[in-house]
Amino acid sequence: MNLVRAFATVSGLTAVSRVLGYGRDVLIAAALGAGVPADAFFVAFKLPNFFRRLFAEGAFAAAFVPVFARSLEGEGREEARRLADQTLAVLASVLLVLVLVVEIAMPVLISVMAPGFTDDPEKFTLTVALTRITFPYLLLVSLVALFGGMLTSSGRFAAFAAAPILLNLALIAAALVARASPELGAGHALAWGVSLGGVAQLLLLIVALRRAGLMPRVVLPRLTPGVKKILVLFGPAAFGAGIVQINLLVDQFIASFLPTGAISYLYYADRINQLPLGVIGIAVGTALLPLLSRQIEAGDESGANDSQSRAVELVMLFCLPSAAALTVIARPIISALFERGAFDAATTDASAAALVAFAVGLPAYVLIKVFAPGFFARQDTRTPVKIAAVGLVTNIALNLVFIWYLAHVGIALATALAAWVNGGLLCWVLIRRGHFHPDARLKRRLPRILLASGVMTVALWLMSWAMQADRLQGGMEEGAALAAFVLGGGAVYALAGHLLGAFSLREIKAMMTRRRKPAA
Repeated sequence: MNLVRAFATVSGLTAVSRVLGYGRDVLIAAALGAGVPADAFFVAFKLPNFFRRLFAEGAFAAAFVPVFARSLEGEGREEARRLADQTLAVLASVLLVLVLVVEIAMPVLISVMAPGFTDDPEKFTLTVALTRITFPYLLLVSLVALFGGMLTSSGRFAAFAAAPILLNLALIAAALVARASPELGAGHALAWGVSLGGVAQLLLLIVALRRAGLMPRVVLPRLTPGVKKILVLFGPAAFGAGIVQINLLVDQFIASFLPTGAISYLYYADRINQLPLGVIGIAVGTALLPLLSRQIEAGDESGANDSQSRAVELVMLFCLPSAAALTVIARPIISALFERGAFDAATTDASAAALVAFAVGLPAYVLIKVFAPGFFARQDTRTPVKIAAVGLVTNIALNLVFIWYLAHVGIALATALAAWVNGGLLCWVLIRRGHFHPDARLKRRLPRILLASGVMTVALWLMSWAMQADRLQGGMEEGAALAAFVLGGGAVYALAGHLLGAFSLREIKAMMTRRRKPAA
């Protein structure tokens, strides 16, 4: 299994998905506006998304992938497939019951989630109807997470990484249908787009599994030892995912006491910050977990340490210049992407300030995605939860201090510093337990990557001063300036990094073309 090739595959497809996601948001805004259908749809989309983030993605992968990958490595393909059969049976049964219960109790659930809607019968009724359409997406995306875990464990990453693209395409198509045929109702069209997107994702994964010869068989659900082990690991992982959601709720709760606009500033800034986090951090985390799991099962601790070191090197190679660029050209980025209509210059300035604060923590956010698999691969889901709890307390404490002096920017800065606490503790515990020793190459490369990023930062600052970026007017000027920043900054970083020895283009090419060993 080739870490660099897997990263390139996942990050490339994730980047396509994020770009389509931006286009999707633009079209949804055009189709829905900000009226009753918009409020109803966003609540309807948020409910299955909340459960997806809590259970189906990170938490499930942390529990299932290490057990499945180790079974594939140690017990063989047929035993691993039996584990997948039983996991599918139990997961599908539980989720089917959950979906049916929620569909029946939807009015009660919406009353709890959006109590203000009960005062508006039209909005409440529409929200219940739309959520009943979107909620089956939870079942579909959970099965996608299971099948994706099987594929990534066997070294196949493309289909799982491409799945979110299909959801975005489905929603884009639904938004276009809604604009072309208003009589259908934009909210209903988009709600069906969510569920049909889930069906498309599932079909893509089924085709990929059949080609790989790994398609699970339909069996009666039984709590086998393997399934029990997955459930034991899943509990703490789901609790950890819950802590992340609580963190987001805490930020939103505190921001609600600030003047109007604070929550929006943070939202727009975070949308930009999430792009490198998804393309770099999530991509490496997805590729690293099955690789570490199989190396540890094979007793190859040296190989696991090398994989962990190369992952840190790889993410810092892309993440440090990204963080530096976001701090220097935050305003041109926000302005070029969002400043039009009601999004004025003042909103740009406030959102850009939040983006600078978020960017301070970008390397830490990504390192969390790199170090957490070091625990999950060893079937330890409890330690990351304890560390995440420390990060939560840190975030709350810093929020209560910074908000008085920095307003919404203080919330973003508190989140960034709490991420450094989280990532730093994960690294420290791995080193203390003897599971990670930064190798000589990593120690040599990191300072050079940092220095090359510093050279690029100076170049971007000079470009910004020369172009008087703060005074640019109009979409064409801002778009051209942003393109110049990206191309110019990237060129300077590539040249500086090559000259300083931060990376070798020949070495990266060799790693990309190195063939993975066939699975046992």
